[in-house]
Amino acid sequence: MANRITSLFNIKYPIIQAGMIWNSGWKLASAASNSGILGLIGAGSMYPNVLREHIQKCKAATDKPFGVNVPMLYPNVQEIMDIIVEEGVKIVFTSAGNPKTWTKWLQDKGITVVHVVSSVKFALKAQDAGVDAIVAEGFEAGGHNGRDETTTLTLIPMVKEQLQIPLIAAGGIATGKAMLACMILGADGVQVGSRFVASEESSAHQAFKQVVVEAKEGDTQLTLKELAPVRLLKNKFYTDLQELYKTGPTPEQLKDLLGRARAKRGMFEGDLDDGELEIGQIAGLIHDIKPVSVIVDEMVSEFEDAKKASLTL
Repeated sequence: MANRITSLFNIKYPIIQAGMIWNSGWKLASAASNSGILGLIGAGSMYPNVLREHIQKCKAATDKPFGVNVPMLYPNVQEIMDIIVEEGVKIVFTSAGNPKTWTKWLQDKGITVVHVVSSVKFALKAQDAGVDAIVAEGFEAGGHNGRDETTTLTLIPMVKEQLQIPLIAAGGIATGKAMLACMILGADGVQVGSRFVASEESSAHQAFKQVVVEAKEGDTQLTLKELAPVRLLKNKFYTDLQELYKTGPTPEQLKDLLGRARAKRGMFEGDLDDGELEIGQIAGLIHDIKPVSVIVDEMVSEFEDAKKASLTL
């Protein structure tokens, strides 16, 4: 299954385990890398000293390539980038910011840089900034999302039409068939998030994992567009939010209700009522919690079977 993405990251399969806040610690990243894909540590939920600890533990748990996902909107981003360099991490996925800010700085230190986008416009800006590859994420995805609400099925071919560098599809991908579909549309690889939340090695709280596998079609919603669009499971917090929306709230009132650490309470601590439970629409197709190695094996096997079947059509 060698292609531009497997060559870029020196991995067996063109699959990336997404770096997700409160879900993607060293156990998940190392298990993913040991399974032949690229594991990512999600730095967005980590203080710098915690990130350093996770990187060191990941290095001890795998001799395969792994990376770190860094949302660039955090105030201590310089310290985070310094730690990544000091610890010898060679792959960084950036998001939520201008790729021009860090791409050359990282590449000058021998680091491969990938930027996450949700539109053709930002894909081209990232390409102009010199990144090594793009993740184009449709609005089916869980967590923070694009304002244009472009689906993966339309986003990938539109980006591919204008992009020269390697393209990774994300959003609504949890199966080998979805992986094949994205690659037929022009992607060189896929990034998978929600499926790996419901893995044994994910750092998500067991209660959160359980509601993910119980989720059905329509159980997630994109909301808080006035602040930063986020897809989450409907729960008491979501209902409270909808009640507030009926009053025509200001952004400040929305921030007051959101408060601080609500995502941590939900995904990491297991508060299913008042926590923010970020997950993608594909949760409706996730029915069990499995080891990462099994998830990868099943995806790859289904991909190969679907590819063979497509050739006989």
